[in-house]
Amino acid sequence: MADPSEERIRDYLPGALCLVAEEADVVVGACVLNRLDDATLELFNIAVDPADQGQGIGAALLRRALDEARARGFRRVELGTGTFGYQLTFYQRAGFRVEAVVRDHFLTHYDEPVIESGLQHKDQLRLGLALQP
Repeated sequence: MADPSEERIRDYLPGALCLVAEEADVVVGACVLNRLDDATLELFNIAVDPADQGQGIGAALLRRALDEARARGFRRVELGTGTFGYQLTFYQRAGFRVEAVVRDHFLTHYDEPVIESGLQHKDQLRLGLALQP
């Protein structure tokens, strides 16, 4: 759900830190992070089953991922997301700040248009968060 490209997921999944949220032994959410360098992880995706959204599962999963990153000695988490939509607000509520714009990211890295709320994503925002010890 968080990344429409199965090929891209296959590329970043090996060696990744994967966390899941379960309810009654059923996975309802997942989060995938991978190392950029010794100090930094990239949050590649986080998703919650649509039937379980709006209950704080995604926020709890993100908090757990940040706690795990901190516990493993990482000092920073980065991510890329679209320039609009609920995801941007979600990450900003968690303390992430916009640091850069990658023009035409969704046009050059995805075979199919990525559409949200009737609008096509074109550019990507790069966000970052410094982890406090």
